[in-house]
Amino acid sequence: MVYKYSMSVTDQFYNLTPEKALSSIEKQGFCLTGRFTQLNSYENRVFSLELDTEMTENTPDIAKGPSDIIAKFYRPNRWSKEAVREEHQFLFELLDSGLPVVAPLKLHNSEETVFSMDNIHATIFPKAKGRIPQDLNIDEFKSIGRLLARLHNVGAKSEAQHRPKLDAHSYGDASLGLLEQIIAPEIKPRYLEVADEILYILEELLLTEPFIRIHGDCHKGNLLQTDPLTGPKEFFFVDFDDFCNGPVAYDFWMILLGQTKVESDAFISGYSEFRNFDAKSLELMEPLRALRMIYYSAWIARRWSDPNFKILFPNFNSYNYWAEELGELEKILNTIS
Repeated sequence: MVYKYSMSVTDQFYNLTPEKALSSIEKQGFCLTGRFTQLNSYENRVFSLELDTEMTENTPDIAKGPSDIIAKFYRPNRWSKEAVREEHQFLFELLDSGLPVVAPLKLHNSEETVFSMDNIHATIFPKAKGRIPQDLNIDEFKSIGRLLARLHNVGAKSEAQHRPKLDAHSYGDASLGLLEQIIAPEIKPRYLEVADEILYILEELLLTEPFIRIHGDCHKGNLLQTDPLTGPKEFFFVDFDDFCNGPVAYDFWMILLGQTKVESDAFISGYSEFRNFDAKSLELMEPLRALRMIYYSAWIARRWSDPNFKILFPNFNSYNYWAEELGELEKILNTIS
């Protein structure tokens, strides 16, 4: 008897080729030219595809023009279909509230935005035209503050039922449980001690902090700016893959990290025009930065079976990696304790 090897959904994800991606998109009714670009994405598989005809429906202003779409294939076993739909619903809510975001395209004239290929969830977005902003001025920091406040106002209207709560336990303790098995032995005792102290402080600070729906990965790489040559310069956020329930401070610490007081004050001034800014939120920035460091290391560990991660993070298993992580966590602990 000959046994035929059947690939798991994870193997299928690792072996997802542009040809398979194009074929699955064409089955959704899109006519493609065959031209494509595979985009950088650690977590998912993302392709920019050229359409044979220009889109006219369900296309935001920031995506009108060239006939390109973005096909996003979600990493298996991370989000349920309900969780992906919840991300999309949030994008539609933001769009309906007048925010410049890129919502997914609805399939086959229906309300559905998620389809599956070999049990891999996938979505099609119109391609937005923008660039990562450089050297932001004071007025631009104020504009970003306004935009994020408006996003948070929408986020505060309801809770995400199928998304995690970004707190010290879910993102911190769970991560340490995994990292304990792989931290360099010479570093492990001190790393765990420092991390536990930081998470305890963060847990206390979050006791009175409201949790709302937030972007969840609000760094400058996910903030784009429209081309001023084609119209008014406008900022918009992309990549809501880490959308979750969390404290609002998690959405602005990465934007404010390393900025001057004048720049931070401009951001806060703009934010305050649309939403109350609690100065106590600033106390959360450093412990939340530590939480992200811990979670990020655990994220790499969870993805270590992906061949790409061994290439992207060649020093992950080294003593130097953990020594540098510990050094940064100790600096944060000294700042907040």
